[in-house]
Amino acid sequence: MLGRHFHPFFTLTLLTIFSISFTTAWRPWPNHNSTKSELQFGGSKKYEGSSDFVKLRYHMGPVLTANITVHIIWYGKWEKSQKKIIREFISSISEPGPNRNPTRPSVSKWWRTVQLYTDQTGANISRTVHLGPEKNDRLYSHDYCQNVCGFHYFTFPSIVGYTLPYAWVGNSGKFCPGMCAYPFAVPEYIPGLKAVKSPNDDVGVDGMISVIGHEIAEMATNPLVNAWYAGSDPVFPVEVADLCEGIYGTGGGGSYTGQMINDKDGATYNMHGLRRKFLVQWIWNPLLNYCTGPNALDL
Repeated sequence: MLGRHFHPFFTLTLLTIFSISFTTAWRPWPNHNSTKSELQFGGSKKYEGSSDFVKLRYHMGPVLTANITVHIIWYGKWEKSQKKIIREFISSISEPGPNRNPTRPSVSKWWRTVQLYTDQTGANISRTVHLGPEKNDRLYSHDYCQNVCGFHYFTFPSIVGYTLPYAWVGNSGKFCPGMCAYPFAVPEYIPGLKAVKSPNDDVGVDGMISVIGHEIAEMATNPLVNAWYAGSDPVFPVEVADLCEGIYGTGGGGSYTGQMINDKDGATYNMHGLRRKFLVQWIWNPLLNYCTGPNALDL
């Protein structure tokens, strides 16, 4: 139960220095089923992965069905251009107004997969995600090279007086970009693999965008770690974005990212925001039991 102290918004904590060591995540292998895909998406081929070994379950907890407000805390030093990229990605999640049609494939269409998830009343996750007031702390930063590129959890009422979902995501541009900014940088242990050009000319921040999308999708579907996840251990849940980690387009799975879009300047992306382009991983679709999302075949 949400309770009167649950806040339908969350905090996104962004660090200016963050690095990790590689962590292994299971990634679905290709297993096509065009008939089932057509039922959901028409003739466009937008699915990947295998449904046979995934047991994603709903554990009766709340999901974010009310309008979602994202409050960013900027730790460390950030350039104005970097903040703008992140703000514009988050602002691109909501469907635009009736007189504006987003360029396909779009960030808002990517969010439609997240919206398929419901709570125990059948209410879907909100289609509205917008920015709220921000905070800055230039004196605080981290130098991590441990386990993850980002994570989410929630605050405890007994400590701070309310329950507030939050996420922590770091800028990997200076440390370990091959882990958290892939495929804009590649790990040293994969010789011969060539990095692709980032769409906004900032390897660290462009890499962060997919991690931010990953964490926002999981906070919306599993804000208190008792809603949508696979596995039996809520301490280490496999969530809706974990199942599709590393998949950005058709054919993705294993170590292959899938088909992506190459821009005229050589940059690589898979979806359009309101004013710029982004590369964001796909999300597990609970109706199809596949990873789905925008890709080059949407053009």
